Amino acid sequence: MKPILQLKHVRKDIGKKTIIHDLSLDVFAGEVFGLLGPNGAGKTTTIRMIVGLMGITSGEVLVNGVSVTRDFEKAIQHVGAIVENPEMYKFLTGYQNLVHYARMTKGVTKERIEEVVRLVGLEHRIHDKVKTYSLGMRQRLGLAQALLHRPSVLILDEPTNGLDPAGIREIRDYLRKLAREERLAVVVSSHLLAEMEMMCDRFAIIQHGKLVTIESVQELSQQTEKVLFIVEPKEKAAQMVKAHDPHLDIRLVDQGLEVTIDYKDIPRLNAMLVAEGINVYGIHVLAKSLEERFLEMTEGNEIV
Repeated sequence: MKPILQLKHVRKDIGKKTIIHDLSLDVFAGEVFGLLGPNGAGKTTTIRMIVGLMGITSGEVLVNGVSVTRDFEKAIQHVGAIVENPEMYKFLTGYQNLVHYARMTKGVTKERIEEVVRLVGLEHRIHDKVKTYSLGMRQRLGLAQALLHRPSVLILDEPTNGLDPAGIREIRDYLRKLAREERLAVVVSSHLLAEMEMMCDRFAIIQHGKLVTIESVQELSQQTEKVLFIVEPKEKAAQMVKAHDPHLDIRLVDQGLEVTIDYKDIPRLNAMLVAEGINVYGIHVLAKSLEERFLEMTEGNEIV
């Protein structure tokens, strides 16, 4: 599959200081891609370079194969973005705001405006003035505005900032719906790691302007894991496991044993316990959370 958004060896210098070091990543249609990083990592700088709000020192950003540096107008036609908070004319209705922005782009029809209104779930309030909207509704109107020209990639900087739990869930559901139904490549930055874990398909961790890793959320549950073996008698089970493999990290808990083990070795350990007469009532993989993975990769630094 050809990537919609590509960053190739992107570097950003401000004065004598390098903010972004040789950053390369690809984002594909139909996926939600998260940008994570501790304070000063360069996350917002990266977004600003992608959308052309900040120049690139070296390297290039490609949208549908078009360079943002060499052919900005053609590249940016494929991008919809909300950097920080969406700004609207509060004395106008939501619909009037969308009509105003539609005039800035060729080919946005009345039917397209109505389509994006339905897509973000604002059909019942679109003719009310924006000053009566909740923060979550303004975020949805901002999404509608960003989608008017049928972009290939949607870039959102902290889209859930300031929202209550219900609003956060709404935005999360809409972003996943947009990626799936509109085949958009969605790039999201956020400091809410639990939400990113539920929202994203893949994520990149950036630290000190350098790419630390790119991983899929699904892969988090397929690495070395803590596994809960619900067993009886658990003391005897612990002795058997230690005798079988003294290098394994074992902890007795209320329900049985918590063992740190490679995912592929779980069946082998289970077979050994059964062969030794241990009653195994259940096995639960305690998947490593995105928060744990983040703190592990960034050595516990604070999150932006």
